[in-house]
Order: sequence, then structure tokens, then C-alpha cells
Amino acid sequence: MQLQKILIAVDGSEHSKRAVEYAIELLKMLQADIILIHCHRNYPTLLGEPYLQQAINKINQEAETLVKPFRELFRKANIAITERIMEGRAGEVIVAVADTEKADLIIMGSRGLSDLEGLIVGSVTHRVLHAASCPVLVVR
Repeated sequence: MQLQKILIAVDGSEHSKRAVEYAIELLKMLQADIILIHCHRNYPTLLGEPYLQQAINKINQEAETLVKPFRELFRKANIAITERIMEGRAGEVIVAVADTEKADLIIMGSRGLSDLEGLIVGSVTHRVLHAASCPVLVVR
């Protein structure tokens, strides 16, 4: 089996940082296209202008700030990536993008920013594991 397209999901957590570091080491042995994906919260629907645009700008800026260190890790490793910053529920969006892009593998951290005590696997990771049509590599 040859991995031609790998989707790497990040959320700013230490687990996603370790997932990216692991992916970079894996990619040194492979020739694959990389899609870095981050899912931000939904844009508000009940705000009028100019508050709606201000809220959208804030969410987009937060997403950009979150993705920047991951982008830099890939740049330092001289690995080209395609970015997808998406709105919506991460578990659903990650699976949908993986299907649309025909990803051969999804790499993600075992837990996200909420890191609730007692959870073995985070809820987003759990959703992706059960819904993805391709293999999922979960990094602790």
C-alpha cells in the first residue's frame, strides 16, 4: 500500500503538535501530498453588521494564529503542504475533507485542547476513528 495523500488535523493542543512532529518523521520516508486541516468554531448567525464581520475576523485571526506554528514546522522540514481552515464540527469536517480529497491516511492527536480528565481518546478523535473511510493514525 502506498500513501499518496495524508490529512493531518491540528487543534493547537500538545497532542496535535506531537502528531505533526510524528508526521514529519514519517514523511521523510514517503512521497505524499499533505493536507493540514484545522476546524474552527462556527461563525455566529445572529449578529448584524458590523459585529458579524468583526466576529468572523476574530475567528479567522485565531485560526491563523493557531495554524502558524504547525505551518512553520513543515516549512523547517522543507515539506510542502496544502492548508484547509474549515468551519464546523471537527469530527465531521475532518472525515468529509478526507473523503473529498481521497486521503489515504488521517493523522491526528489522541486528545484536543479540552483534554478532559478520564477520557482515553478525545471526542473528535473518537468520531473520526468511527466515521473515517481511511486508516487513522492517532498519536499520543
